[in-house]
Amino acid sequence: MPGDTAFWRDPLLPHVESRRACHSRACYKPHSHPTFSIGAVDAGGSVFTGSHGRQSALRAGSLVLVPAGCVHACNPLPGIGWSYQMLHLDAQWLRVHAPALDGGTARVLDCPLLYAQFCAMNALLFSAGSAHDKDVALLAFLADCACASADVLPSARQPLPQRLAPVLDTLDAQPLASLAQLAQSAGLSRYQLIRAFRAATGMTPHAYQLNASINRARGSLQAGTALAQLAHELGFADQSHFQRVFKAHAGITPGRYRS
Repeated sequence: MPGDTAFWRDPLLPHVESRRACHSRACYKPHSHPTFSIGAVDAGGSVFTGSHGRQSALRAGSLVLVPAGCVHACNPLPGIGWSYQMLHLDAQWLRVHAPALDGGTARVLDCPLLYAQFCAMNALLFSAGSAHDKDVALLAFLADCACASADVLPSARQPLPQRLAPVLDTLDAQPLASLAQLAQSAGLSRYQLIRAFRAATGMTPHAYQLNASINRARGSLQAGTALAQLAHELGFADQSHFQRVFKAHAGITPGRYRS
């Protein structure tokens, strides 16, 4: 079915979420996840864009490993749909159970055996198998993934300059802080802040705030929060605005993501 997307979640395995997309032409704005993500290209082709616009081609059978917080976008070739699978792993869980994968660089793996193992593991996740069997298969895949040879992509997340640390502190305390407030916290003009923040993160402060809002929205959607209420809590102008921004970041509407 063109454009078909399915999600898998299990309260017994809260550290992992999986997604399948078939014949998708959805395009994404540059974004980041609080999770460690692993993508697998099943058909078609894609272009992986890192935090500073550097690009790498992905083909059927490619796996791409994206650390938590790494700004990126992964979009299909123009006019051509593609199919892919995406795994999201809790970052703290990963540090404990697969520390060798934890790092600041995105990586591409072109290994047919590892791709086949990913597909089998993900098929098990979507099946009626036991949570124990699913967790064992996931850990086995991650162990083999860590041992595989990897090409490091030029999309490393650069350390944030110390002068921008107060900006992140302000955003943690006040997610909807104005640009003027953020600039004041760093002792910079608004123009200086935008330039410095984008150079360090690959996003403007406003884009960073939108991305953070969408990441917060994922958990609230799973908890059943009404769309209108969530849009208001996250500072969007209205529900339609929230839906447009969510789809631009997640490639799917918030209603379909929740269901």
